Parts: sequence; structure tokens; C-alpha cells
Amino acid sequence: MKFRTEIEPLVTDLRIGYRNRILAIGSCFASHIADRLAAAKFHVVKNPSGILFNPLSIAEAIRSYAAAQPVTRQELGFDGELWYHFDFHGDLSAPTADEALQRMNAARQAGAEALRTADRVILTLGSAWVYEHDGHVVANCHRRPAAEFSRRRLTVDEVVESLTEIIEGPLAGKRTLLTVSPVRHLGDGLSGNAASKATLRLAAEILTERLPQTVYFPAFEILLDDLRDYRFYADDLVHPAQQAIAYLWERFTEALLDDEARRLLPEVEAIVAAAAHRPRNPRSEAHRTFCRRQLERIAALPGIDFRAESTLFRQCIEINS
Repeated sequence: MKFRTEIEPLVTDLRIGYRNRILAIGSCFASHIADRLAAAKFHVVKNPSGILFNPLSIAEAIRSYAAAQPVTRQELGFDGELWYHFDFHGDLSAPTADEALQRMNAARQAGAEALRTADRVILTLGSAWVYEHDGHVVANCHRRPAAEFSRRRLTVDEVVESLTEIIEGPLAGKRTLLTVSPVRHLGDGLSGNAASKATLRLAAEILTERLPQTVYFPAFEILLDDLRDYRFYADDLVHPAQQAIAYLWERFTEALLDDEARRLLPEVEAIVAAAAHRPRNPRSEAHRTFCRRQLERIAALPGIDFRAESTLFRQCIEINS
């Protein structure tokens, strides 16, 4: 008997390995996957400008990285407490203009470097609803009064046009993985959220049909149609629970990691877990032996960045010798 409908395995020639450089941009799912990739020692940069939800803001961020133009003070706003920028997440706002500029320009430089070196790009589309301020679509409203903005839903054509421009422009020569975030935007209402996700999903379908360098990963469908149960959501009933994120990661690795990465991943994860291990007696010979064994395992994987773990294991040996 079957009690659920599982998503068919993704068949694609796009592969991600330890030699690749990855840039992940978009909503929460981009951050979740990037965090998993980083923990598994892949080369990945996530959301330099902070979490971005709508496709136009994602496209604008990528264009800003390609242009590498510095943020100026005239672009900032001040709400009486923090200096902010409508193209950046609130995490980069600051109490002084100089600090805000430093954070934002550092983020833009990091994005420019990541864009320059990346050969794999993950774009996660969160919402087709946008807020416009003086005719400009903003990435974040920064708690400004609603009267300052006009709200509308993008059309499928607008999403396709905007993303085609960057995929064929700044992202040319890179493989692009599109996803639609499974996180529900209840602020749009259930009907509004459904229309928004449908817009994004149709746009992603058109893009993958037109652009051979682009592939779609069904994160949205896995959570809503495969798992399909509130026990796979966090307490807010909006975001995926950790168990769901782990399952999405499993499906992601099965579909997209190359053969070498899939072979090495269990050993990499074991070494990372060993570094997080808290010994019963850190001064024991047993723990020193444990650390030496981890250094031997690291030496057998020369192409993977274990500098932090190597330093930790060596310090444990030296301190306790």
C-alpha cells in the first residue's frame, strides 16, 4: 500500500561537485540549501544582500553585483533609528549611515566576487507580489508605512522577461537552478499566495523550456505534494520543519550532486560531526587518538576545505600533549 505520492526523481545533466563554485540567491529555501551545502564543505555564497523574495529584486541584486557600483549615501533612507536601503535586507541596516554603507558595500563586493567565480547559481523565487516605492520595486519595506507603497502581483511575462535578461546576461555561461520556495506567504492570504506561487511556477516552467542552461528543482512540490502534512511544518505552519528541510536536502543531493560528491559526502559529514563532538575527557589519550584519526581522514580528502576542523583537532592534540 502507498500512503503518499512521491515526486519522481529529477533527471538532469546539471551536476554540483566540490570543484564547483555556487551562488545562492532568493528566499529562505536558498538559504537553507546554501547552509546545507556550506556545512558539507561545498564552495557556496548565499544571499549577499540578504534574503530576497520577489524575482525583480533578485534580478536587480544580480545586476548590482555585475556592475559592482558602490552604494552611495543618497540611496539610503533613515527612519529615526536605522539607515536602510530598499534593495537590501534589514539585516544590513545600521544606526549610522557610515556603518550602513560599509555593510552594504561589503555585501555588494562579496556578491560581485561570488558572481565572478560562480559556475552554478541557485535562484529561489518566493513571491510574485511586489511593493513599489516611487515606481521602484523594493526588496524590503523596512517597516515603512504601507501608504508609501503600491502593491501588485507580477505577471508571468514580467517574471520570465526579468529572469531571462539576467540568465542570458550576467549569468551567461553558468548553470542556473530555479526553485520556487515552499514557504507560504500568509500575509497575501491563502488565495493570494496560491496565485503568487502559480505565477512563479509557470514562469519557471517557461524559463526551463526556453533556456537549456536552466533547470528546475521541485522543492515546492516536494513539500506540498510529497510530504503534504502539517507535521512537516514549523510551529508557524508556514516554514518547513527541520525534518522537511532534511528530506529536501536528501532529494537535492540525490538529484544534483555528481558521483564524486555523493561518494565523499558521508565522510565529509562524519568529519564535521566529529569536530562538533564534545569529549567526556578532553585530556585523555583516547581523545588525542580520536583527533589524530580525524586528521588522517582529512588528509585523505585533500580537495576539501577542512582548515577549521584541522586547526581544532591539532589544538586538542597540542594542548593535551
